[in-house]
Amino acid sequence: MRNKKINTKDLVDKIEKMTKARIAGQDVVPLDQFREAKKKLDPKVILVIEDDETMRLAMKRILESEGYVTKLAADGTELSMVLDDHPVDLILMDVGLPWINGFELAQLLKDHRDLKKIPLVFVSGKSSDEDIKKAFELGADDYIKKPFDVEKLKKTVDTLLRLNA
Repeated sequence: MRNKKINTKDLVDKIEKMTKARIAGQDVVPLDQFREAKKKLDPKVILVIEDDETMRLAMKRILESEGYVTKLAADGTELSMVLDDHPVDLILMDVGLPWINGFELAQLLKDHRDLKKIPLVFVSGKSSDEDIKKAFELGADDYIKKPFDVEKLKKTVDTLLRLNA
């Protein structure tokens, strides 16, 4: 019994239905409360492409504390496994990736018909004006320099997800 996978879709559907009914029956709720409830019912999926494991896990903790589902890839070779299983709503990516750097990977993503509209944010230690300019030329929606401010990362993710909803 321990190894048998439990299907909870019907339970999750019932919980969502009950929650939505209760929310609908309430009087006007504050916008922040509504956003929090919506985030729990329909969590956005963030893909973090970062070769440094410590940074990858730190970003995962930060994003999941905000209610996002976070998928991880260490480099471009792991990307297809993540994208095949999980459609994503936003991508956070380092520039200094092995094998295929972040700029090259961004170009491939922006050239792909199904992936080009996903918001892309570079989070990188490379912070020259030339690097930042190149990122925006490739279609990045923002560029956050490492070490980054956690609140700035949260705000950037939240803003881009709301703009692309």
